[in-house]
Amino acid sequence: MSVPESYSYGPYHGGPDPLAPPADLREAIEEIGSEVMAGASPASALDELLRRGTRSMTGLDELTRQLWQRRADIQRRHRLDGTLLEARRLLDEAVASERLAASAEDSDEARFRQARLDALPSGTAAAVSELADYEWATEEGRRAYEQIRELLGQQLLRSRFEGMAEALRSTSPEDVERLNRMLADLNALLTAHARGFDDIDRRFAEFLRRHGEYFPEKPRDIDELIDLLAARASAAQRMLNSMTLEQRQELAELSRQAFGDQRIAQQLSQLDDRLKALRPGQDWTSSGRFRGDDPLGLAEGARAMVDLSELDALAEQLSQGYPGARLEDIDVEALRRQLGPAAAVSARKLSELERELREQGLLERAPDGALRLTPRALRRLGETALADVVRSLRTHTGRRDTASAGAAGEPTGSTRAWQFGDSEPWAVPQTVRNAVLRSAAGDSSGAVRLQVSDVEVVETEHRARAAVALCVDTSWSMVAEGRWLPMKRTALALHHLISTRFRTDALHVVTFGRHARSVRIEELVGLEGTWEQGTNAHHALLLAQRHLRRHPDATPVVLMITDGEPTAHLDADGSAEFAYPPSPRTLAATLSEVDRIARLGAAFTVFRLGDEPRLAAFVDALARRCGGRVVAPDADGLGAAVVGDYLRHRRNR
Repeated sequence: MSVPESYSYGPYHGGPDPLAPPADLREAIEEIGSEVMAGASPASALDELLRRGTRSMTGLDELTRQLWQRRADIQRRHRLDGTLLEARRLLDEAVASERLAASAEDSDEARFRQARLDALPSGTAAAVSELADYEWATEEGRRAYEQIRELLGQQLLRSRFEGMAEALRSTSPEDVERLNRMLADLNALLTAHARGFDDIDRRFAEFLRRHGEYFPEKPRDIDELIDLLAARASAAQRMLNSMTLEQRQELAELSRQAFGDQRIAQQLSQLDDRLKALRPGQDWTSSGRFRGDDPLGLAEGARAMVDLSELDALAEQLSQGYPGARLEDIDVEALRRQLGPAAAVSARKLSELERELREQGLLERAPDGALRLTPRALRRLGETALADVVRSLRTHTGRRDTASAGAAGEPTGSTRAWQFGDSEPWAVPQTVRNAVLRSAAGDSSGAVRLQVSDVEVVETEHRARAAVALCVDTSWSMVAEGRWLPMKRTALALHHLISTRFRTDALHVVTFGRHARSVRIEELVGLEGTWEQGTNAHHALLLAQRHLRRHPDATPVVLMITDGEPTAHLDADGSAEFAYPPSPRTLAATLSEVDRIARLGAAFTVFRLGDEPRLAAFVDALARRCGGRVVAPDADGLGAAVVGDYLRHRRNR
């Protein structure tokens, strides 16, 4: 008989939460796209997103602020003379105990002890040294004095060895001797390594076999051991640099009393010299300003300096300001130590977001090395822009949306729910499937009954094609008046609608400032606003007319977005002539192109942005001349106006 397997469940400790929701790429790409359309480069837009964060992720700027706040708190809260203060307290306690005992005796020996105590130097280190051979009359005094030596020894060692508190369980003469042997062997090992001995790996292994209890980090080789020791030793040195000269001198004298054995301080001094020679790149010279009231001992002070150094390194990583910087560079575990688990989670999510944007093909490197949006990212931006336009269209009353993608014609491959008045053929498989699923969910008898709500019809598409020229004004006034981003979002929404729903239509985008040029949608999205005088509608209409003539079998449509009357036209030599107010030559050249487009039978709509009287008069005259129409939306309603007008033309067809 087999024994059933048993399972136990508990908190997950293997890294990132496997059940955590993935990074919200849609939100990220929309924010990046908005920045790009507003004139930022994709790289700077990504940087801005990572710095600012999202609704669900703390950004790099906030994490950096928290780092600097923690750094300031450490320095404002603490001071570095804790070991000196504790040594002084123990010395005063020992001396007070002896004075009390001496005053209670009436003997020459007691008076001699009293005189010696009265003659003690005022400095802590000098007094401790003076009492090295003192015969203590009280157990309390002797114990307090021994605690000074133990305190100094433990603080010195813990400031340089992370695991010394666990390894040093007592301070018996045997333990002190064992420490001296370890330090001597360590100095000999580092000397052999500096001299390039061939058997350094064997020496390292033998050293760890003898003294591994002092190194819970379990270094894998001699270089890793040196890195660990140098990091702690340099922190201890920076702590000393942060103290006053008098405090450093006092500590140096007291250190010779560590464990009552001067060899400890000598070995540590030799160790520091060897580490400085082996790791000169470590920071051995900087200092910090501590101005708080909470005293730190040598070990705690060294730990504080390690924290400050780690905080500085994290701040540099979060800044991403060095060549080749990536969010994967951030030491997440160090961030967790300094700011807690929430900060580590945010950093990991930001890193995942950056990686996913690249791995899922939303950002890519151009041949010139610049970062750019991929067609997939542009499609997502188009989906969002079109969805916003559709929501805006639904708020308009008095207009009924067409029930199909076109009049009776060829199926598009899609189906939709039947609505009253539909004349399209039924989509039988989908209709039967809907009835089966509904009946299975609510009828236990197994009978399938068809209801009106189950019916789906085949979606059809117009067979008539359209050649659409979208001309968008890119003069500086569009940027200055806040119309740059709405213009781009409008073009993106129209492009997405045509490329996904009306694929037979041919959309051509033309930008016009001092000159006009034909652009791809990705070029328009990334186009930066520049100071440029001139609104060359003449050149734009020339390019639009060229597009319409390339598609003689398609219905011609021209949509123009502008916020200024034409102030430039193209001369015969290809140069642009600018004049403000518009010259008669510019007006005549522009209107002649309008006439040519009218002769092609094009539907012409001008979307006027702004209420400038001269502009309004001109576009009204233009519309009357070609039988077109003028729409005057605000910037927020531009997308709905353009897409709605395009759909109106399709319904008319």
